[in-house]
Parts: sequence; C-alpha cells; structure tokens
Amino acid sequence: MHYRSISDMNDAIVRNLHRLPRDIDLVVGVPRSGILAATLLSLTANIPMTDLDSFLAGKIYTSGVTKRRAALDRQATDMRKVLVIDDSVSGGAAMREARSRVEAAGIKADFTFAAVFGLLPQHEETDIVLEVVPHPRMFQWNFMHHKFLAQCCVDIDGVLCLDPTEAENDDGPAYEKFLGEALPLFGPTRKIGWLVTSRLEKYRSLTEAWLAKHGIEYDKLIMLDLPSKAERQRLGVHGSFKADFYRKSDAILFIESEHQQALKIAELSGKPVLCVETHLVIYPDTLSLPALGLAARNLPGRLRQISSPDGRKTAIKTVARTLLGERGYETLKSRVKRPA
Repeated sequence: MHYRSISDMNDAIVRNLHRLPRDIDLVVGVPRSGILAATLLSLTANIPMTDLDSFLAGKIYTSGVTKRRAALDRQATDMRKVLVIDDSVSGGAAMREARSRVEAAGIKADFTFAAVFGLLPQHEETDIVLEVVPHPRMFQWNFMHHKFLAQCCVDIDGVLCLDPTEAENDDGPAYEKFLGEALPLFGPTRKIGWLVTSRLEKYRSLTEAWLAKHGIEYDKLIMLDLPSKAERQRLGVHGSFKADFYRKSDAILFIESEHQQALKIAELSGKPVLCVETHLVIYPDTLSLPALGLAARNLPGRLRQISSPDGRKTAIKTVARTLLGERGYETLKSRVKRPA
C-alpha cells in the first residue's frame, strides 16, 4: 500500500515549487481534496487562493493580516496566471471536469493544471504532476472513504472514536457511559470489513449500539473474550490478539491507533499496518523497498536542518528506530556491519 500523509503532500509541494510557473497570480483548488493542496501551496508561496466553484463565481478567499501584501487584494478579474490544482489524478475525470468548467466560463487567463500525486509522471489531463504514487494507494485525507476499507481490519478506540480517559476507563459505570457517548473521530463513509478491537466481549451490545447510532457499517465485529480489564492487562494481549486475527483473515491492511501496537501487529501478522497516531504504514519486513522508501522519503530535508555530522547521525538513527522499530533497526544495523 502506497500511503501519503498531509505532511507528505506539503513536502511534495515545497520540493517541487521550482517546477511551477514563477508568476502565478492565483491558486485554485479542485473540491474537495484539491482545496487542501491549494491551501498548502498558497500559504507557502503567499499567493491568493480560492476553490473552483468560488473562482467561477468571481470570488477569491480573503487573506489574513499576518502575510498581507498588495497582490493579495486583487479581484478575480485581475488574475492573469492561474494554477488549478488537485490532490491527485488517476483516471482524470475530476481534472477533465475542471478544465471543461473553466473553458465553459470563458475566463481570459493563462491556466496551468496540476496534481500533487499522479499514477504517472504525466497525465493527459494535467500539465504538471509533482510526485508519482502508483496503485494501490491511500491518502490521510481519504483513508476512511476508500474502497479498500472493505478489505481492512480497523481498530475502534483512537480511530473511530476518541480514546477513553483514565477516569472513563474503569471497566464499570464510567466506561459504560463512555461507550454510549464516545466522541467520533475518523468517520468512515464506506463499509468496513472487520472491526477488531481490544474492547471486551461483554461490551458488545453497547459497542454495536454506538456504531449503529453513528451510521458505521461493517461486516464483522471482533472483540476480546476476557472477563475483565485487569485480566486483559495481566495477559498483555492487545497487539497479539489483533495480529492473530489479521494474519488469519483476508484483510490487506490493519488500521491501528497506537504506534507501538502497530509495530507489534505488523511483526506478528506479517502484514502492513497503518498507524493513525503517526500516519505511517508499518511494514513487517523493515528492509523491504516500501519500508526503506518510507524511511528515506523526507529524511534529506530533515538532515539539511542539522549542521553537525554527529547531529545528522543521531537524526538518522532516531528516524530509523521510529519507522523500523527496535528489532528492525538492530537487524538493519547488523546487516550494514556484516563483512563483505
């Protein structure tokens, strides 16, 4: 699974600013995800922005006072160089529609059409693709609306709803109240294959009621069949329980809330895990090309901010430990030290 976070999108935009026209007057985002890309580009380069619908209606977003300059106060009719941007391009339908609407409006301007992520270096519908991300792919801003959800295992606490506080997590009346009133977090718009949670089986009816109240569809709800929170803590089976089910299932991805559990699930299941705490995909083989690519993707930019060689070395070790886990880091280190 090729995954990109909002941070990855921002990095791709900043890294490719030199490829964009230097005299852009206005950035226009294609609703909805393209508005995120347009906002990041607009704030970075201090260029006026708007969304496609507003642009066609002759409206531009007002700017704040902290970055104010004369160029930000112009009207839509004054914009001669316009960049229309979307988060990604695949089949090209959204970009074709954007082009068609702009042409139909008869607006006199020099338009450039761009996508942050594309399946190919160049698409017929775009003038510029900033970064190639092939299928299968998933983004931070759409992972809960993706067709792959039907093939995913998904954690509940920390993903679908906020985690309970220490006071709420009493395995008693306070916890039962939490289960009925938990605040939603990432709201899915597609059916989930398997909900796999360390919640105890005795709380199934309360969990099912909350899921129904929030319109969350799923095929199966897998819960931990233990008598109490104390027994669950004594056994320490959170990660292994999830990993065991994931390994035996047909699921292609596990979406987990906590980084340490994500590392354990990936290790024990031999399958990739998306952690929403870090918005990183954890791979079971930490030396595979996807895992190494993830570890290295934004490292050069981080290293440029550190002047001393020792500081850069420490930063590399820290990133490697975070992304690969302690076991993966030690494996990598031993392979690097191995004599030829």
